[in-house]
Amino acid sequence: MLGIGLVIVALFVIYYTYLLMKWKYPKINGVPVHLPPGSMGLPLIGETIQLLIPSYNSIDIHPFIRKRIQRYGPIFRTNLVGRPIIVSADPEVNKYIFSQEGHLVEMWYLDSFAKLFAFEGESKVTAIGRVHRYLRGITLNHFGGENLREKMLPQIEATVNSNLCKWSAQGAVEVKSAISRMIFNFTAKVAFGYDVENSKAETIESLPNFIQSLMSFPLNIPGTTFHKCMKDKEKMSNMVRQIMKERFNSPDKRPGDFLDQAINDMASEKFLTEDFIAELAFGILFAAFESVSTTLTLALKFLSENPHVLEELTAENEAVLRKRENPDSQLTWEEYKTMTFTQSVINETLRLMNIPPGLLRKALKDINVKGYTIPAGWTIMLVTPIVHLNPETYKDPLEFNPWRWKDLDQVTLSKSFMPFGGGTRQCAGAEFSKLYMAAFLHVLVTKYRWSKVKGGRITRSPILLFPDGVHIKLTSKRD
Repeated sequence: MLGIGLVIVALFVIYYTYLLMKWKYPKINGVPVHLPPGSMGLPLIGETIQLLIPSYNSIDIHPFIRKRIQRYGPIFRTNLVGRPIIVSADPEVNKYIFSQEGHLVEMWYLDSFAKLFAFEGESKVTAIGRVHRYLRGITLNHFGGENLREKMLPQIEATVNSNLCKWSAQGAVEVKSAISRMIFNFTAKVAFGYDVENSKAETIESLPNFIQSLMSFPLNIPGTTFHKCMKDKEKMSNMVRQIMKERFNSPDKRPGDFLDQAINDMASEKFLTEDFIAELAFGILFAAFESVSTTLTLALKFLSENPHVLEELTAENEAVLRKRENPDSQLTWEEYKTMTFTQSVINETLRLMNIPPGLLRKALKDINVKGYTIPAGWTIMLVTPIVHLNPETYKDPLEFNPWRWKDLDQVTLSKSFMPFGGGTRQCAGAEFSKLYMAAFLHVLVTKYRWSKVKGGRITRSPILLFPDGVHIKLTSKRD
């Protein structure tokens, strides 16, 4: 019996060693792959735990990535949330991968985030070709171009004025949640007519913190962060479906917004169903309130810590008012374009923000780069923040210095500044986001005095978060 037990133990050890070697050193068609250096960590969980260890009060790249770049070089392998990943902090490789969108790679998200956008079991965030062109086109139709200049700018300024007025009548305001709610309500109203005060649709009482689910395990069981996000996402999608039903029942009362175009296009674009349109609307909301609210919160933190920057920002925006015949008239597109220092403050905040640690793509075929092979089916993390913190381009890269943008030419920026992604998948809402942030800062510094009451601490785990919030007190300059 003892001999049989020893044989079983030996077979188990051999089999476990085989699985471990297969995990750490994968093959393609039985041939060893020349992978980049690195570690696959433990089976299944990989190095996820190390990535999720928070980095406190630093705007630098997360130590998980920084340490591995120092150890292995700009291209290394790892495993995160159960997926083998090639991490690239090499600008040349990243530019090449972006250029192969739809050929060698496609957009990809970790399972937890992809499932937030799941549609009948299939993720539409990886849509390519005609579907992607449609999504980009409809977004630009309603959140870009002429519509942004002629229609949306006055609406943005009006909603910022209204919200800041309410803030000034309160005590301390937690900026991230307040801005998230403001942008959520605005985007939902202009995109599909959701009016938080008058809508018959289900009220969204609290904004979910979806961003924390990007790197979480996709365990959809009660009590987990992911389960809560799925429930909140379902609530938002049901809200859109209810509004759609109201419009189907009242076809003659259409406002001509984002939702209307999607409904009208259902006849010609077969992938457009009620469920998919609801998912698309959710994606628009998520992209708007998470990215803009985080950027503006970080901007207010920086401005409170750099009074000389706030002074010049205020001077530029007050100069805009003095040049008007009527100081109380609305901000125009031409005025917006003259606010160069305001744009520099926004760009500098975007450069340092780097919400996620990188952008993800999935290899559709085996890819050979710099002597290494990226196997088909593997995820690629393009560490775009590395170019934002390159000391050869940005002197003292961790310093908040909006004046640096005076000396940066467009050729350099095209290679070294990509806060909205790169390649054909660059964010279609980039100009909308920058315009919203500029209008917010314009109203804030020309009409209000403000001070930080508490908070401001940041963490990367690995996504940029404000664990204590940023709390400010507003006072009208007319008081």
